Amino acid sequence: MTDTLVRSLKAGLIGSGIQASLTPAMHMAEGAAQGLRYEYELIDLNALGATENDLPHLIADAERRGLAGLNITHPCKQAIISFLDELAPDARRLGAVNTVVLKGGRRYGHNTDWWGFAEGFRRGLPDADLGSAVQLGAGGAGVATAYAALSLGLRRLTVFDREPERAHSLAEMLSPIFPEADIVAGTNLAAAMRDASGLIHATPTGMTKYPGLPLDAELLDERHWVAEIVYFPLETALLREARRRGCRTLDGGGMAVFQAVGAFRLFTGLEPDAARMLGHFRALTG
Repeated sequence: MTDTLVRSLKAGLIGSGIQASLTPAMHMAEGAAQGLRYEYELIDLNALGATENDLPHLIADAERRGLAGLNITHPCKQAIISFLDELAPDARRLGAVNTVVLKGGRRYGHNTDWWGFAEGFRRGLPDADLGSAVQLGAGGAGVATAYAALSLGLRRLTVFDREPERAHSLAEMLSPIFPEADIVAGTNLAAAMRDASGLIHATPTGMTKYPGLPLDAELLDERHWVAEIVYFPLETALLREARRRGCRTLDGGGMAVFQAVGAFRLFTGLEPDAARMLGHFRALTG
């Protein structure tokens, strides 16, 4: 794709309650740095009075208005798949899409969430013990974080979800992809935390609109590392409590930035400056 083709570009984010998202600012700032007239809009289901059932209309409208792509967030990462023409291999394996490229009348689904979490983890917790971890959450984001952790070499993953069947489905889906790892749906969180070296939190709990802790604080021990996906606020109640107890922690900023790095590359065909995008994100949240 040549520079003249991407000199002017529009993209958007579809999700629920996304008015505080920093994704538009990250994309537009990087676009400006690369000489693009880049417009990035929020398509908030809450503001529109819409649901996942309105996805066909929302995607078609984005196509009519010439958007180059859409980021997809809660609660649409799995529902969106039914309305796409093609899936990248990682999106197909994960059964979740967070980035849709609209090109030539076709819709291409990708997943940059898993790489975003993996890259943030590599940078933020480079020496973490990957013997065993507990993950809370088996939805669209949880699929990505589990895939990322296992790709990094995690040897045992115990998944918990408010809907136990989702945890079972995730374990069954990932086990053939990572046959060398032990991936199970958990039944006893306290016991699993006693055996684990780390905790991955992949639910909305801790977001401004969903305050609180996703587990009993007494289950956290200083031997645990704790990796968070929530980035608004950047310091969640879970991270504060984990640090108070001596845990090594990773905030959700890395996943937020690096998934955006991947999406920017897909939307524009240009190579983003990851360090610049990370710096811009930290300036926005600092």
